[in-house]
Amino acid sequence: MVFVKADPAPLEAAGLRWLAEAGARVPEIVSESPDHLVLQEIPRGRLDSSGEEELGRMLATVHSSGAARFGTLPARGQFVVGRCALESPESDDWNDFYLQHRCLPLAHRMGLADVVEHVRVKAPVEPPARLHGDLWSGNVLADRDGRPWLIDPAAYGGHREIDLAMLDLFGRIPARTVAAYEEVTPLADGWRSRLGLWQLFPLLVHAVMFGGGYVAQAHDLALRLQ
Repeated sequence: MVFVKADPAPLEAAGLRWLAEAGARVPEIVSESPDHLVLQEIPRGRLDSSGEEELGRMLATVHSSGAARFGTLPARGQFVVGRCALESPESDDWNDFYLQHRCLPLAHRMGLADVVEHVRVKAPVEPPARLHGDLWSGNVLADRDGRPWLIDPAAYGGHREIDLAMLDLFGRIPARTVAAYEEVTPLADGWRSRLGLWQLFPLLVHAVMFGGGYVAQAHDLALRLQ
């Protein structure tokens, strides 16, 4: 059985390979073209307690595999997340990269730049992590054995807390996932207090895509982050 995805993101297949190389469980690529991506279909189940733990270990391992620099992509091409295309110049300064090349370009599109440009970005200094890049809960599938699979990446080199913030945006990160993650690689002090900072980016993506309440949410969050 296969799943056919029309109009995939330009680097989606490369992102799946990049994550798989780092130890992630992702669907096998059956065939690919600019217009279609044919993937192994995952029989759906429910993420059980063992799956939650495996997800944490998997993410820690993938993140630790690293990237050359912040902004590094899995292959040549254009970075796209949620149908929003963004430049991804490589950088050695995550704080500047996050504000200038993730948040502000989207804020300009929505008339929020005057607020977002004053956001204070101060992350612990860490090497670039290999990110899934769009890791909301809907992009974590469970198979019939309760094991986690990662789908629909917008992969790049960034700060590892980004993926955790995405998992927490429309729900909560399972406690077992966090505990298992920290068994492999402990998180920096205060990481939970920074989740809102990293959630500004996906909220801006949603504001561009859907408008409405997401614009107000992004605006209000940016004010709190100044």
